[in-house]
Amino acid sequence: MKRNPMAKHSLRHGQRGITLFGLMFWAFLVAFFAYLLVRTLPTVNEYVTVQRLVEKIAASQPSTVAEARAAFDKQRDVEYSIASLTGKDLLITKENDRVVISYAYDKEIPIYGSVYLLIKYEGRSK
Repeated sequence: MKRNPMAKHSLRHGQRGITLFGLMFWAFLVAFFAYLLVRTLPTVNEYVTVQRLVEKIAASQPSTVAEARAAFDKQRDVEYSIASLTGKDLLITKENDRVVISYAYDKEIPIYGSVYLLIKYEGRSK
């Protein structure tokens, strides 16, 4: 009687695959990172919106600091996603006869109980 060559091969190497514990570990890890992503995406959206708005205001070259802050606050009232900054938080300077608007803020994202994720955002117009 001939033996199946594949049977010998499978006995020598044993079974391969993932255990239930390994599967649960990877499922937990993927779920945790998906949870973090869902919690942080709104703050990234806010940052992108603020950066776009700052670029737009700087490109219009406001004549005074008060005018730039008023323009930011006016757009902030329209954009519902901006909650972390106001016109007072902007640092407005002039470099080479161009208005440069800078900003920085922190965002704390509650993860679980007293555990938070701190993200520091900062940016400036070009």
